[in-house]
Amino acid sequence: MSASPRSLPSAAGRTIAIVLFDNALALDVTGPGDAFATANQFATARDRPYRLVYLSRSGGKIRTAGGLVVQTEPVAAFDLATLDTLIVAGGVAIEQAARDAALLDWIRTASRRARRTCSVCTGAWLLAAAGLLDRKRAATHWSKVDALRAAYPKVRVELDPIYVRDGKIWTSAGVTAGIDLALALIEDDFGAQRSLAVAKELVVFLRRPGGQAQFSNALAAQAQSAAQQEHARLDAVRDWMQDHLARDCSVETLAARAGMAPRSFARHFAARFGTTPAKRVEELRLEAAQRALHDGDAAIKQIAARCGFGDEERMRRAFVRRFGVAPSAYRARFRGEST
Repeated sequence: MSASPRSLPSAAGRTIAIVLFDNALALDVTGPGDAFATANQFATARDRPYRLVYLSRSGGKIRTAGGLVVQTEPVAAFDLATLDTLIVAGGVAIEQAARDAALLDWIRTASRRARRTCSVCTGAWLLAAAGLLDRKRAATHWSKVDALRAAYPKVRVELDPIYVRDGKIWTSAGVTAGIDLALALIEDDFGAQRSLAVAKELVVFLRRPGGQAQFSNALAAQAQSAAQQEHARLDAVRDWMQDHLARDCSVETLAARAGMAPRSFARHFAARFGTTPAKRVEELRLEAAQRALHDGDAAIKQIAARCGFGDEERMRRAFVRRFGVAPSAYRARFRGEST
């Protein structure tokens, strides 16, 4: 999917430059952009409407994390004399972007010229890396609060606010909070009625009830509950394996018992138990076969069938791989018999 955002024509407009980079989050860009574009629908003849410009370090097409392609202008070609508001997007590659010295230099220079400097979500990392958040209050995505505090201890990162204004610096929380930020900027420019009209048009809260902490806590609780349920299902499958070694214990069968797709089951099983389902099944079958060889006189063929190896030769190969001896030699050595 490709999009080429069109700047809103107005030589006397309020130019908003939105800076993005490869793997930026599309909603960090399009959320505020659409809010400002909607505000222009309500502009009067006396208003200075918004003019949107999309910038990147080198210009050209930027692919966002979701695959949306945005046509951008290079930051070096942008006329800073026209800049009103600078907005920096966030994204999955934010730490890499924060190491781009040339981009940081440009952001510092642009911020000095801009009336307002803003960030959406993890875009706060770029502002922090540029030194623009030192000794200032700031917001970012709730899951990155501790990391941002650790990386930039001079920044007073706050968990709860949806957005924070500290002087000319505005920062917002996770992803959709970019729309909340844009509504606040629109209110700052045109008043509460204009901002309310935009919120109604976009079908969003003008002021979201509560702060992002309520969402982070709820999501963390849901994630913990989901993880506990997943662990319980995996534990149940492991226990079933131990009691049904002679049954079909293929990944497909085990995944069906866990209510998961085979690839997802294999991945989560390995994360939970530190081994693959196939290796765990073989370990359980070998342990059962060991006990049978220790404790009784059943024929090796019978033990192989009872423990799920299927036939004597498969059990022999498994024993040689694990213990370096065949089952018959293992039994004889355990009992002190001559082979």
